[in-house]
Amino acid sequence: MARSDRTQPAGTALGGVMAAGSFVLLWLACVAPSGRAGLTAAAGLFPMLAALYAGWAAGCLCWLAASLLGLLLLPDKGVAVMFLAFLGLYPIVKGRLEALGRLWLEWCLKLVFFNGELTLFWFFLRAFFMPDPPVWLADHLALLYLGGNGVFVIYDVGLSRLITLFRTRLVGGRGH
Repeated sequence: MARSDRTQPAGTALGGVMAAGSFVLLWLACVAPSGRAGLTAAAGLFPMLAALYAGWAAGCLCWLAASLLGLLLLPDKGVAVMFLAFLGLYPIVKGRLEALGRLWLEWCLKLVFFNGELTLFWFFLRAFFMPDPPVWLADHLALLYLGGNGVFVIYDVGLSRLITLFRTRLVGGRGH
């Protein structure tokens, strides 16, 4: 069955089930602080899978539902904000940007998105993640942006490889 043949209720149901999976990983990120960033990033795979399997709207539903549940129910609001603002959202945004079909434009927009998010986190949401940043970091923001962009590129390439794996193994393997 092609993606366009799926019914809207099936996509909505899949988005809801995937949101539950994201929420479970977000909750685990709260109780296992040493894996906070990794578990939050893993929770971002669920909206990506929903978007791959049932379309962009299902991915957005998954991201939004898990984000709202996280903001309401998680004891660590920083995890919820990290998922809401970047790690849950970016896998969906990435799919839309890569549909443009121009590699240079995709990367420019991805980097604009990331740097906008980094700026948001540094200047407005830092209290959730780093209330007392090292003094040297505040004096060398260029290092934060340079290092952050390097890590982001590695994250994006790794995410692309996961998407390829999911497309070939899960979605492609079922005749989609």
